[in-house]
Amino acid sequence: MRILHTMLRVGNLQRAIDFYTQILGMTLLRKSENPEYKYTLAFLGYASNPEQAEIELTYNWGVEQYEIGTAYGHIALGMTDVYAACERIKAAGGKVTREAGPVKGGSTVIAFVTDPDGYKIELIQR
Repeated sequence: MRILHTMLRVGNLQRAIDFYTQILGMTLLRKSENPEYKYTLAFLGYASNPEQAEIELTYNWGVEQYEIGTAYGHIALGMTDVYAACERIKAAGGKVTREAGPVKGGSTVIAFVTDPDGYKIELIQR
């Protein structure tokens, strides 16, 4: 078994696609609409399955906002330089909610950003 994708419900599909592609550097891999059931799906990532897991953005037509809930944590992205990534994200208009630095009680460098729908994304230096 392997992880295929993580699904996030979004209130504005184009705004979410713009964030994940323009600010986090992902690629829009495919998009599909289902007029009968009034939803649109967009799959994004740095590579498509089976090479890497993807993010599935689900837009239910007419729903502009969701409550994230207390069970959701975050999505994690690995990269070589979290400090530089934070600077690029801020320069592109993204929201860094925890600046790059060592994790409390450890030495791994992390940061957090938030997408336009309020989902948290952890950046981890590898």
